[in-house]
Amino acid sequence: MNRLMPRLVALDIQGTLLQAGTTVPEVTAAAVAAVRKAGHHVALTTARPLIGALPVAHSLGLDGAWIVGSSGAITAYVSRSEPGGYRVHAARTFDVDPVAHLARTRIPRVKMAVELAGRGWRVNQEFDPGHLEGQQHVVAHLEELWATPATRMVLCAPGIGTLVEPLRQLGVTPSAAGLGWVDVTPRGPSTASALETLRGHLAVPPERTVAIGDSWSDVGMLQWAGYPVAMGQAPTAVKALAKHVTGPVGRHGAADALRALLDADASRPATVHA
Repeated sequence: MNRLMPRLVALDIQGTLLQAGTTVPEVTAAAVAAVRKAGHHVALTTARPLIGALPVAHSLGLDGAWIVGSSGAITAYVSRSEPGGYRVHAARTFDVDPVAHLARTRIPRVKMAVELAGRGWRVNQEFDPGHLEGQQHVVAHLEELWATPATRMVLCAPGIGTLVEPLRQLGVTPSAAGLGWVDVTPRGPSTASALETLRGHLAVPPERTVAIGDSWSDVGMLQWAGYPVAMGQAPTAVKALAKHVTGPVGRHGAADALRALLDADASRPATVHA
């Protein structure tokens, strides 16, 4: 059959597909649908946990697509035929016990949350409404928090940012998000490394990879992609990594970039594949 090889199109969520919430604007959703109709693979990429990314996938009507969540710690296949609408394809985890022990020793009143992939969180005490995406399950015994390895953990307390370096010495990746919040993920995986593993699984050539992002957290996947695209509101240094700069999220720049990709493919001669 004469056709171009499918692309793997990696789409950052926050600041790329949407400005806030979980509902993608209709014009952008239509462009994503057109990319999938053309036979390309789509992967939503995000620092959000899986439970926070699934509503975005649902708003796009995705079926047979991918989510790379928790900054690369988890990759899930989105399909209506799967229980709950998804299947965990790959997950990198870490031992929660030493992280929890360090946090409680230094800051006894620390709030801790351990991700339950696709379902919510186990917590030692409830977080304020809106601080965690998905349901919170308060454990009866603290040992339940570290009973199984996790893809992601959240530590919340005044001064918790002072533990970033001690946590890093435990062999995990801590990321401070404000003075009172630290996300903990496994050391090693990243959005870019997870996408590269997915690219190999899907047998997509490196030159047929695309990434669209807007922030410093997207640098890795932009460097990974054969065709990196930066959003119009991205920092100048992030734009410098891109082969194309599209419009800002408020003007649906991702939709413009996706349509341009389809137009470019339509204008190229097809490659023969047996």
